[in-house]
Amino acid sequence: MSTDQSFHFHILEDIARDLSGEVNFPTSLDAALMVRNTLKNPEVTLDQVARAVGLEPLIASKLLRLANSVAYNPSGKAITELKTAIGRLGFESVRTTSLAVAMDQIMKSRLLADFDDFSRRTWDHSLQTAAIGRVLSRRLGRVNPDEAMLAGLVHDIGIFYLLYRAAEYEEYHHNRPAILELILGWHESIGESLLHVLGLPERIVNAIHDHDHLRDVQNPCNLGDILYFANLLAGGKFEWLTDTTDPEEAAAVADARERFGALLEEAEDDIAEIRAALSA
Repeated sequence: MSTDQSFHFHILEDIARDLSGEVNFPTSLDAALMVRNTLKNPEVTLDQVARAVGLEPLIASKLLRLANSVAYNPSGKAITELKTAIGRLGFESVRTTSLAVAMDQIMKSRLLADFDDFSRRTWDHSLQTAAIGRVLSRRLGRVNPDEAMLAGLVHDIGIFYLLYRAAEYEEYHHNRPAILELILGWHESIGESLLHVLGLPERIVNAIHDHDHLRDVQNPCNLGDILYFANLLAGGKFEWLTDTTDPEEAAAVADARERFGALLEEAEDDIAEIRAALSA
């Protein structure tokens, strides 16, 4: 049953005010913002990035794990130095990993205890979408795999932010229908605004626009197309969150699995490793 839309007015008004001014970030996003500010300098050096990343042990450890995964290091020769890992991965992966740390910490915060089910499902779906997006783009050869991984990781960041803010409003606690309605109705637009504030490249923000709207894509050739299919293959639009399936959505998921299922089976180990590296 739909909630009266005025129910959400207060939180949406507060969020709109934040996003147009000084954003009320979770403290765990500080590390991601520090790395972002370092990477904003077009003349930044590898040494400078390594120093910035080294201040946050969680980001550093995840970068090392990612650099040693089969997807990035098929030779199997272990990388132990952070600078070498960053050189192999590239700055886009540094940005992705810093955001992964931040989102993981948000999910684990006590503030989200009442929304644990939603946050864990969203995080799992984001990791799967990121891993599938990287594999799809690498196999299809039309999109930068690391950009696809970043887009997959952050495509539902609006859900995390809404959950973080909803924790401040008593009326959302233990009210599953209301929080679901808030997420389904507003996570895309708020996520786009948040990514702008975080300073992500315009092509990433454009790719997540309307990512949950079904579309007819015959030949995936850009980042938005890759994200669209990765999102479907990682559990459909919202089946992973709502435990319900729309017939039209189910048909789109079946079509995506028919088209790319064999490719993903071949890359199953890569997907598992990327997920593990980002979530560890």
